[in-house]
Amino acid sequence: MNVQLNSASTTRKSLVVTLDKTEVDTEHSAVLAEYVKHARLPGFRPGKAPLEMIKRKFTKDIAEEFKQKVVSKAYSSALEKEKLDVLNIVNVEEGKIEAGEAATITITLDVRPEFTLPEYVGLAVKTETTEATELEVDNVVEALRTDKADFKESKTPAKKGDYVKLSYEGTLDGKPIADLVPDKQLYGKVPMTWEEVEGANEGHLPGLAKLISGLTTGSKKTVSISFPADFTAVELLAGKTASYAIEVLEIRERVLPALDEEFFKSHQVGNLDELKTQVKANLKMQKEYQNQMAQRRQVVDILSEKTEVSVPDSLVDSETQGVLRQFIEENMRRGVPSEEIEKDKKNIYDGAKKTAEKRVKVQLILSKIAEKEKITIENRDLDNYIYREANRTKQRPEKLAKDLGNNREALRAAQESIIFDKAVDFLVSKATVSSN
Repeated sequence: MNVQLNSASTTRKSLVVTLDKTEVDTEHSAVLAEYVKHARLPGFRPGKAPLEMIKRKFTKDIAEEFKQKVVSKAYSSALEKEKLDVLNIVNVEEGKIEAGEAATITITLDVRPEFTLPEYVGLAVKTETTEATELEVDNVVEALRTDKADFKESKTPAKKGDYVKLSYEGTLDGKPIADLVPDKQLYGKVPMTWEEVEGANEGHLPGLAKLISGLTTGSKKTVSISFPADFTAVELLAGKTASYAIEVLEIRERVLPALDEEFFKSHQVGNLDELKTQVKANLKMQKEYQNQMAQRRQVVDILSEKTEVSVPDSLVDSETQGVLRQFIEENMRRGVPSEEIEKDKKNIYDGAKKTAEKRVKVQLILSKIAEKEKITIENRDLDNYIYREANRTKQRPEKLAKDLGNNREALRAAQESIIFDKAVDFLVSKATVSSN
């Protein structure tokens, strides 16, 4: 057997493996011997059927298994000789594989890159104070009241926080927008919708939430709406200023509940002081969690900046597809039309690839740290992973555990995820922490 190793890059290699006639015939004979031993043909006991009859009966199956054995032999022997740390098999060119002839197989691989780890113990990270301010506590209390607010019809001018029911009809250069973009009626003519006055979440028409402030029920007004240049929802309106005739149909005023016994009881406290104590404790826990996440991000970012490593193309391609799937699923949940995603396909793909490259780089770094520090997976690690994923995906833990047991690739991905998490935990535990 002859093995030739070619390098396309630091991570992409090809093995050109040539088996001579004798080696090929040895694999062919081994396949035939197995079929002779186990094949069942009418009128013959297993192992007693004539070889020629078996060849005719199982021609296709024998040929496929023979090719697989030759390729497997070429691959395993080449790896043993070259000692490559393979991450992915990218392509296999079988060439001509026939009994009685030499065979040449070309296997393209992505291998784990060689790189030097920077000092990763004692990385400098910063955290924020976990003590809640009085203003933060007061804001949460107000938010709790807002969650239980009632909305009562109001005859006074609309003010910030009120909800206005209105109709509108738009024109662009004197032409009805409903006619210009008939498939986008939300931007043309709407007989009834609600808009929060100066609300944090802007509606479909940019700036409308501010323009309706001060109007009263029954008011009619024509306003100018300027659409940003990068307005992708309706390309026709991008960078344009349109006129909208609006009519206020109703105003609802937000009425906050009183800080009384009923309100306190709904939050399992007896009075305002107890509520503030509860809120302060919750804010502290939130800030502690945010600090933990911030430390994890910081150690990963520091290592990524300090480490030079070539990322294998096949890993980046696979991760890019994962990022794209996640992006599309999130946008579908948000109700973003698929045609809008399609129009920005190139930018979305470029962004996904950039994210994937960083992820793969970080994974390679964490994997090497885990190996160096002898970080391993214990039974409780996998149990914790299963319960977390079951909770996240709304599955039964036992079903998820069974699925992992039946899917080697999914199990491997789960194990990698656990190792990466434990490596980050290790880095955080060894970091030098200072407070802002």
